[in-house]
Amino acid sequence: MQRTISPFQLMHAPAADSFINAVRSRISEVVVGQDVVVERLLVALLSSGHILLQGMPGLAKTLLVDTLAKTIELKFSRVQFTIDLLPSDIVGSEILDPGTGEFRTRRGPIFTNLLLADEINRAAPKVQSALLEAMQERRVTIGNETFSLPQPFVVIATQNPIEQSGTFELPEAQLDRFMLCHRLTYPTLEEEQEVLRRNLSLGLKKDADGHAVARTEFDVLAHAPVGGPADLVRVMEKVQDVHVSETFQKHVLALVHRTRHHPSLELGCSPRGGIALTKAARARAFLHSRDYAVPEDLFALAEDVVLHRIRLRYEALAEGQTGASVLAEILGEMS
Repeated sequence: MQRTISPFQLMHAPAADSFINAVRSRISEVVVGQDVVVERLLVALLSSGHILLQGMPGLAKTLLVDTLAKTIELKFSRVQFTIDLLPSDIVGSEILDPGTGEFRTRRGPIFTNLLLADEINRAAPKVQSALLEAMQERRVTIGNETFSLPQPFVVIATQNPIEQSGTFELPEAQLDRFMLCHRLTYPTLEEEQEVLRRNLSLGLKKDADGHAVARTEFDVLAHAPVGGPADLVRVMEKVQDVHVSETFQKHVLALVHRTRHHPSLELGCSPRGGIALTKAARARAFLHSRDYAVPEDLFALAEDVVLHRIRLRYEALAEGQTGASVLAEILGEMS
């Protein structure tokens, strides 16, 4: 029996597949393991969504974002969030020109393709809120003037566990603007052995004067990028062709509405969460070479899309429940 090839498969290969595979392969040269995290980053990038990476220090969150930016040759800015950071340090400000006596605009690091908001929860809520307009509308207001941000524009934020000292809990309005919140865990024993092996073989980095310093993982990626913004846009256009059935949409809506009426939850998932889950599922289907979304996409992405958008009641917390356990219960009822 001859196998038929869908128009999507013809479009999906080899150019789109080869580009995605090249990105994954290049990242794996620097970052050991973390395949799920890389997939989630690509889902956010292909869906024009923002992603929050949560985990303990030292899990290669910053290295991963830096490698992604170099791999696709995107304009990249990093802002280290600290307690003394000001909103103008991110979006920019108006500066008085003493020569002309007029104000001119100084654009901040937010005018980029990939913005790494490093340790975002170490800054005060006022500073975190400076990102709200940019994340939702892809524009910022400086003084009386509004500026559009470059396209694509994706915020990749890292967050330390809120139990650590010197951290602030992100407000709900801020969290809701992140399409995904992925929680990183420690590597396996085999992966950590590979990390140590690679680190021991890095050697020294010498300058023209003969001075030297030990190389780090940030010095590893010296190759040319595998593609640029035009290649990314072409793949993003193909993601739009992935079919999301009416049945799948109903499953998403059922999940969202169950979070709003669950007795253990004080805050349920917003409509933006349903949109995020649908878009993310479409991108994940594309990454798995499918031209349609399936329930597997919903179940795989539900925790990253929904968990940071719900909040437990005090009584549920006192009973030892967690957001993850409640979400698992809801998903179990739907399976």
